[in-house]
Amino acid sequence: MQERRCAVRTRAPAGTARFTILDEGDPAMDVLCVGHASYDLIMLVDHHPGEDEKCLAAGMWACGGGPAANAAVTVARLGGSGALAAYLGLDAYGCLHFSELEAEGVLTDFIVRGVHPTPLSVILVKPDGTRTVVNHRAATPSLSSFALDLSLCRPGVILFDGHEPIISSSLARSARAAGIPTVLDAGSLHEGTRELASLVDYLVASEIFARRFTGRDELRLALDILGRLAPCAVITLGGNGLVWKKGEASGALPAFSVPVRDTTGAGDVFHGTFALGIAQSLEFPALLRFASAAAALACGKVGARTGIPRRGEVRDFLSSAGHVFE
Repeated sequence: MQERRCAVRTRAPAGTARFTILDEGDPAMDVLCVGHASYDLIMLVDHHPGEDEKCLAAGMWACGGGPAANAAVTVARLGGSGALAAYLGLDAYGCLHFSELEAEGVLTDFIVRGVHPTPLSVILVKPDGTRTVVNHRAATPSLSSFALDLSLCRPGVILFDGHEPIISSSLARSARAAGIPTVLDAGSLHEGTRELASLVDYLVASEIFARRFTGRDELRLALDILGRLAPCAVITLGGNGLVWKKGEASGALPAFSVPVRDTTGAGDVFHGTFALGIAQSLEFPALLRFASAAAALACGKVGARTGIPRRGEVRDFLSSAGHVFE
């Protein structure tokens, strides 16, 4: 892999993660994804078991997972340069996931390794694509403020999933000061996503987050509230598409119709593609179609990591739907 080093000056205020401000030049990577990395055990079941019930899995897959990690792989598969800032243990699951990321071409310099266990997810997927996820983080702590030294590179965009709250808020503030666009994957409401919602340029929220965070059931009202927090707000609605607000403009985009095998990771793919589109200066309507198409394709295979498409697949899919994309 080509070494990504550049002349920099480092600004490291007390109590914040060390972060790079480039004086000049192009970004050294397209997207830095900050947050959760896990290892996924996916089982295909004909129904979600009830209390005290046993059932047999028709199939099983094992691979790396986690919102930020999946987004970083998405960036790489779509032809961008992606890096991951996250924690992986030195256990078997962490080693397997780390090897996957390197094989995918993800920059792994900012992954912290340690003796605490790698988070593990068990995912039960039904034939209609709906799934149940159980995540076990054990006693693995969040990364500390000085766990990462980002003095090697300046990213074009930073994508947060909120699962590393200690480092993320300081990075978001430093990025804003440096003029680096930031995106929040607000999939669920928790400490990290709550704090980052007002610190990012692009707030991309699930319907669940939007309703719970704003206290509004009507999506239009929820979108208006989110749009006052961030310059651009998007609410993803799964099979119902998305709604968006960017400055004074707003709109909606229907979802692409595809056969669904597993929706696990579709949101991660959307966010990774969205962030890459910003880094590549796509026009906003094309950016939304790009991310929506990639997410739709991700639903066609079982497992978040296995379903992540490559750029040619997304281009061909959009072309078949009557959209030109390069």
